[in-house]
Order: sequence, then structure tokens, then C-alpha cells
Amino acid sequence: MNNQPGIDKAPKGNTLDLNQILSALPHPVLVIGDDNKIIYANAATELFYQSGKEQLKKQTIDELLPFGCPILTAIDQVRHKSCSYNEYGINIATPKLKENYIVDVYCGPVGDRSGGILLQFQTRSMAKMIERQLSYRGAAKTVNGVAAVLAHEIKNPLSGIRGAAQLLESAVTEDDQMLAHLICEETDRIRKLVDRMEIFGDERPIQPVPVNIHTVLHHVTGLAKNGFASHVTIDEQYDPSLPMVSGERDFLVQIFLNLIKNAAEALEGHANGIITLSTSFRPGFRLTLPGTKERVILPLEISVSDNGPGVREDIFPHLFDPFVSSKAKGSGLGLALVAKMISDHGGTIECESNEEGTTFRALLPMADMSEPQEINVAEQEHNNDQ
Repeated sequence: MNNQPGIDKAPKGNTLDLNQILSALPHPVLVIGDDNKIIYANAATELFYQSGKEQLKKQTIDELLPFGCPILTAIDQVRHKSCSYNEYGINIATPKLKENYIVDVYCGPVGDRSGGILLQFQTRSMAKMIERQLSYRGAAKTVNGVAAVLAHEIKNPLSGIRGAAQLLESAVTEDDQMLAHLICEETDRIRKLVDRMEIFGDERPIQPVPVNIHTVLHHVTGLAKNGFASHVTIDEQYDPSLPMVSGERDFLVQIFLNLIKNAAEALEGHANGIITLSTSFRPGFRLTLPGTKERVILPLEISVSDNGPGVREDIFPHLFDPFVSSKAKGSGLGLALVAKMISDHGGTIECESNEEGTTFRALLPMADMSEPQEINVAEQEHNNDQ
């Protein structure tokens, strides 16, 4: 073991050393020696296994992987053939991990004669997230097509029906007036539904500027506390050092207003309902913005959690699909619209749910601070008064 090369002791020059480079990677990277002892683990590995580097170095890779894991076979193949291997969709659940992880694994030699073997894990959750974002965009386009048909085939006749009902309302008996009024109410409801669907057809790119996401969240919680969320507690846990988000303020307000409203509705009848809003800085992955070739990194995480009963299992896989709702009077467009607007920002949204509650996590891009700054209206008015 003493003859094994130590990546931690890689020579330093005028550029970044190898340890710094590997520590910057968002994926777990390990190097093991001839006896399968771990001789290096980057910061992502420490986070992945919830264990410090020095503690990991006291173990072998066999102790971190389940018995009979294909990764162990791949390590033997690398050792005997001095070539690289990739394994896909490997379950590495062990007592040391709090969750079951499905990972893709790269396994290859470190140098020609060092004897070390490098492993890199990439969790499948990222690939699934990208796949789901593409399906959300596809669902939005489907709604767009339906909305275009409805706008032409339904909204125009609705105007005539409502006008006729209003004329009848003033010329019939009191009992019939109630029916005429009901026709007016229902035509208004259908028109509003079609109007909401037409939002999906807006293909214009957003005009992003740096936005203080905490200003947005404070505004949204104020609306919620004085309205639909007055029956629950809203707990705000923000990272005050979070940089600006790149986005349109009005759209961001609509996104988080919908998410908080969804959480509040899940807590109806709940004696101790709590909605938790939190912000944090997380290493993100890159996605291409819709309609452009620009790729953005998504390091800003905004979470909306509730301690309700969770999402039904039969609905959960289709949660962001249009017209899917667990509510008796729900249109099933709220979360689909949220997914569409976040996608327009170049971001992603994910949901986790169990019997202890539901959490929506939105990942959004960081603003380029060379762009125009968002104006805080309240601060501006305060400065003007002084």
C-alpha cells in the first residue's frame, strides 16, 4: 500500500493540481489500489457516502459496494486487461447509504504503471431529470395545440351562448333566471380554462434580468398568508448569500405562487400544516435554453415542502402532465404551467413525495451580473421619501 501513488500528493505547479480538479467535479470519484483499498476520494464522494476522506481511506471498495456488485467484476477486468469499462444502471445500495442509488460507472486505470484504478459514479437521477424536462416540454406543446383548437372552436361560440343567456335572464321567470345565470357562470369558467391553456402557446422567449429570488418569495408568502394559505404555517429558511436568479420576476412570482397554493391545498384539514420554503446554492448541471444554443448551469435551488399526506402513487409519475389532478375541481394545469415556465427559464423542477410530505425543488440559472439589475420598488420608494 505504501507503494501506491497518492493523488492527494500530486505535484503542484503554476496551474491547478490534480486534487483540485477532481474535487471540483460534481460526481463521486475514487481511486483504489491493488488491494482494493481506497487511496483517494474527492469531495463529491465524501458527500455521497456521508463520510470523511480519511475515514473512507480506511476501507476497501468491497465494503462500500453490495455483495456481487458488477463494479467489482469490472475492477478485476481493468486490473487484468488494463483497459477501461463502463457499467450502466448499477444498484449500489448498502447500509452505508441512506438511499438506494442507481448509477452509471466509469472504471479505468490510472496511468500505465501506477496500479491505481479510478471509479466515477454518475447517479441516474440527473439523466432522468433531463428526460423528464424534455417530456414536460413535449406536454406543453401538446396543450398548445389543443388550446389553439379550443380558442377557435369554443371561445367564439361561448361568447354567443353567454350573450343569449344574459338576454334570457332579463325576460324569464325568477326560477329560469337562476338557470340563465348558471349558464353565464359556466361559460365564464370554460373561457377562463381556455385562457389558461393559451398561456402554453406563448413561445416568445423570456427577457431575463437579475432577480432577487428572496424578494419574490417574500411577496408570494405575503399573498399566501393573507389568502389561500392562512390556515397553515409558512416557514422560510433562506440562504442570504444566494446570488441573483436570471429570470422574469412576474413569471417567478407565478411559479412559486402556484407551488405554495398546491402545498396549501394538500394541507386542507391538516391540524399542524407547515409549508417550508428554502433556498440554497447547489452545484448544478448544464442544460440548453429553449430556442437557443446557449448552455447554462443551474446552481440555485428553491424548495417548497409541505408535511401533508403526499401525492398518490398512481398520479405521481404524471404529476406535471396537463389535465392530471388529484383534486375534485382541479383543472390539472397548475403544475404543467409551472413546469413550462421553469423550462422557459432554462431550469428544471423535480418532486419527491412520501407519506410524510411532498417537496418540489426548482433549479434555476444564476444571473450574469453584467445584466441590468432588478429594481426593488419598495426600496426605491423608500429612498425617494428620504
